[in-house]
Amino acid sequence: MPRSDWRITLAMGAVCLVFAATAGAQSTDGAVPLPRPDNLVPVEAPELETATPTPTPSFDAPTTGPETGFPLPRYVSMDATRGYARRGPSRNHRIDWVFQERNMPLMVVAEHGHWRRVVDHDGVGGWMHYALLSGRRTAQIDIDLADLRQRPDPEATVIAQAQRGVVGRVSECERDWCRFAVDGFTGWVEKSALWGVMEDEIFD
Repeated sequence: MPRSDWRITLAMGAVCLVFAATAGAQSTDGAVPLPRPDNLVPVEAPELETATPTPTPSFDAPTTGPETGFPLPRYVSMDATRGYARRGPSRNHRIDWVFQERNMPLMVVAEHGHWRRVVDHDGVGGWMHYALLSGRRTAQIDIDLADLRQRPDPEATVIAQAQRGVVGRVSECERDWCRFAVDGFTGWVEKSALWGVMEDEIFD
């Protein structure tokens, strides 16, 4: 996960992971810098000035992908350090965006042949070749500061904290909690604090 500065401090017996991307874009409330500019860059910027982010479709009920038989929408992760998001499902279509963070979570919203239409946390995306994607599950912290707890219990000991925008591996999800690992620390994070898992998703 890209960051230009990080530190670990001890606070009340718990390890507090504080990540600060000094070159990141500022959030709307100005509280936490986000690593977005390191993750995603526009291609041919002058032409993209009138382009708008790909909206995340609304689904009344899950559908099935015509190519894979997997649910739509669903979450995957980047399996490359550089991935092109194109305007249509072929290499003949122009590149709108370049994703530049391995393991970042993405939502698949459509399928066509070997191509998957994906969007990121902010609804930006396009069509990517399936070879650039992985079923390995990751998620992004979606609140200012998330607690990693020893057990899936709001009263359990906090072993670490991670700031908004931090991406980690998700190995298990219960009804309200997911097991989240980042930089050698593994703990349980409330599902509502994560982007990269469905609200009703349960797996191990």
